[in-house]
Amino acid sequence: MLQRVQVWLASSVRHKLLAMALLPLLVVFPLLVLALAVWSSFTYDRLLITKVRSDLAVARGYFDQTLTEVGSGTRGVARSQRLLQAMADGGLPARLLADRQELGLDFLLLVSQDDSSTTLPASLAPLLQTAAHTPTRSTRSAQIVRLSRDELAVLAPQLLPRLHIPLVPTRNAAPDERSVEDRALVLLALQPVLDTAGQPRALLVGGLLLNQNLDFIDHINRIVYPEGALPFGSEGTATLFLDDVRITTNVRLFQDQRAIGTRVSQTVRDRVLGEGQTWLDRAFVVNDWYVSAYEPLLDARGERVGMLYVGFLESPFRWVRHAMLAAMGLIFLGVMALSAWLSVRWARSIFKPVEQMNRTMQRVEDGEAAARVGQLPVRDEFGALAGHLDQLLDVIDENTTALRRWGEELDLKVAERTRELEASNASLRLAQQQLVKSEKLAAIGQLTASVAHEINNPIAVMQGNLDLVRETLGSHAHPVRSELKLLDDQVERMRIIVTQLLQYARPTEYAGYVEALDLNRTVQDCLVLVAHLLAQTRIAVVQDLQATRRVGCNRQELQQVIINLLINAIQVMPQGGELRLCTTDWSVEQSPQGALLQVFDTGSGLAPGVQERLFRPFFTTKNDGNGLGLWISQGLVERYGGSLSAGNREDGATGAVFTVRLLTEPQAPEAVNTRDGRPGGPVERFTPTTP
Repeated sequence: MLQRVQVWLASSVRHKLLAMALLPLLVVFPLLVLALAVWSSFTYDRLLITKVRSDLAVARGYFDQTLTEVGSGTRGVARSQRLLQAMADGGLPARLLADRQELGLDFLLLVSQDDSSTTLPASLAPLLQTAAHTPTRSTRSAQIVRLSRDELAVLAPQLLPRLHIPLVPTRNAAPDERSVEDRALVLLALQPVLDTAGQPRALLVGGLLLNQNLDFIDHINRIVYPEGALPFGSEGTATLFLDDVRITTNVRLFQDQRAIGTRVSQTVRDRVLGEGQTWLDRAFVVNDWYVSAYEPLLDARGERVGMLYVGFLESPFRWVRHAMLAAMGLIFLGVMALSAWLSVRWARSIFKPVEQMNRTMQRVEDGEAAARVGQLPVRDEFGALAGHLDQLLDVIDENTTALRRWGEELDLKVAERTRELEASNASLRLAQQQLVKSEKLAAIGQLTASVAHEINNPIAVMQGNLDLVRETLGSHAHPVRSELKLLDDQVERMRIIVTQLLQYARPTEYAGYVEALDLNRTVQDCLVLVAHLLAQTRIAVVQDLQATRRVGCNRQELQQVIINLLINAIQVMPQGGELRLCTTDWSVEQSPQGALLQVFDTGSGLAPGVQERLFRPFFTTKNDGNGLGLWISQGLVERYGGSLSAGNREDGATGAVFTVRLLTEPQAPEAVNTRDGRPGGPVERFTPTTP
């Protein structure tokens, strides 16, 4: 894993910068959040403990105040003249009842000095002795005493029903075989009653029973936790324990039942009753967790006889603490995300120029010489470095362009010299060809002239008779005017053929008028002229006429060339086949442009020996041919700077293909670029006409 991380870091500057930017965020921020969570949890717990400590102090203050009130109230009654008067006139019971109700005590009784030792419980003997031997002490507080059922029966038998508290099984409490708590926890005050001479006459005993004293504990709870004192819906509670048993409390066991008779956990019992320490911590109280404070209650002999408890429900504060931690976590997460985003943004200002320069160099290596870094938004060292890189690439590009220009100039000079040499060789070959052609023409010149003279006479007779028929028939000639025109065209064609024979014998004396012809239209016209031949065969004609440029040529001569090629193609497919006619535009670099015609057949094709001699005069593969058709056609095409070539098909089908190349503006053969090896014939006269 570590090796993969190292490889990932070493593979890109971007990865290193991202790691440098994000590593502090990913490490420091979580540690900071953890430290804050621990600190806040500890601090929050301390605040809760401080709160419950102050609550315990308030409850203890009220408890001590109640002890003082019990003692001071009993002392006030004992020293009152009303008590002495009631003792004298026999109204003592009514007086004691009125004073008890006024003081809010559970019992108030008068014990004579003589039989006090036998009337009061033996467990109160130390208190009785202290009260008897110190009659002059001005102030005496009440004491907390733990009495048995029988002892309380001596003092206040009417209070015995409040002692019967069934013990409720409590989780985590110390084991106890008892099922009922019947002891009493009493706030007891003993005060001597003195006569007018200052001598003790009796002992006044006042007391407040804490068992199931709901008013007392509710009053403590209202003092410690008044309405609205606790936030977040928490609830405050207060309890008085006799040993570890709740004898009065406002903690609820169920919704309407107080948890009287439940017991404190053994851990709290051992700490408070066993060790005498104050418990300030969270504790499980009956059925939920409370932030609790327990304090031991000491009797007159200093023995731990019970506990005073206050506390409040922890769960609302726990949820608030969790919400605070979650809020802090979200805040830190948002800050970390924002910091990470800003860090990545700032890191991009470093690695983005580097990546852009790297991509630029890669594009230059791939052949895109014009690639540049361009203007960067940053103005630091990387921006300056990008500018220097662009300047360096500009210098390299200028030097490369200069070298390329020098190389092209050298290539042009070499090519020019090569063309001069090729032109010289072409001129030599052309001269040789013209010499051979002149010798051949000289051989047939005499024959051609006499044949032309003999043919012209019948042609003139035929033309005259056609004109006579047209004049004789007049308007009756309209139904056959197309046939008459076709005869005129054929007579004219015969005249042109004779003229061409003479032209090849004396080329400088004959030349056709040049027109800007639509090659596609011309091909379709020629198909009409050979339609009677196609009708006698099973040849399918396929037209793919895509040429858009016009060609400069004599109409009759171009028709003669195309018809000658169509007739040859029909003759090589006696059993039927496919005749494909294709036209398209063509242009060669630094050469004239034009259109071409290709005639495909599905015959047997051209043998190598036949292909070499195909355009020689008097060469033919047919028994009834004279061998002049292709030779004359080639001469007609080359006269306007074009070319006529032949070869076998290369599309996988058998048969031959004849290609006619024509220029948009015809030129003399010596003016045409001869790099394609297609020499032409002379153009005697060029007169373009509107199509």
